[in-house]
Amino acid sequence: MKRLVIFDLDGTLLNSIADLAVAVNLALRACGYPTHQEDAYRFMVGDGVRKLFERALPEAERTPENIERIREHFMPYYDLHNADLSRPYEGIAELLEELQHRGIMMAVASNKYHSATQKLIAHYFPTIRFEVILGQREGVPVKPNPQIVSEILDLCGVAKEEALYVGDTNVDMLTAKNAEVDVLGVAWGFRPREELAAHNPLSIIDHPRELINYL
Repeated sequence: MKRLVIFDLDGTLLNSIADLAVAVNLALRACGYPTHQEDAYRFMVGDGVRKLFERALPEAERTPENIERIREHFMPYYDLHNADLSRPYEGIAELLEELQHRGIMMAVASNKYHSATQKLIAHYFPTIRFEVILGQREGVPVKPNPQIVSEILDLCGVAKEEALYVGDTNVDMLTAKNAEVDVLGVAWGFRPREELAAHNPLSIIDHPRELINYL
């Protein structure tokens, strides 16, 4: 029996790729670099914003100084506009309501920086009680390091066997494996099904309502 479901955010609960693409492209233009098509960002996100900026820069320009320049343009804009185009995936709101109705605890573990993670959850899911909402924080290693999951388990008082992790990328599959918790891949997110299947999740689901079968 699962008592806790831990969700990734981007590509799992929210389709946030358009807002991320707009903000990074704005920063790239401001610094004189070429921009990317929105779809290309599906393969740049997932490892935190610094890795996103690094991947968006031309290969020869990926210095700490240039990453910081991109960050300085990205952060003020994204803080104001991270909910312009982002939307929950179809069926997510209904799933969260059902889990809440059943008394299943819920948490969020994201590599998006912490303040934006909290803002987006509050904006899109105001009626849902999440026990813990954690984004990437200074001094805490990003996923697939399992520290964020271990922290959530401790705060919720839940054993590894009682938790289910849900995500859309190889980073999520590895995070769950490293934390020794069961994991579901979601086929509606940013990465292809094959990437998830390579890490042998419990299953790959095509619609949020299928998650109920794994509790």
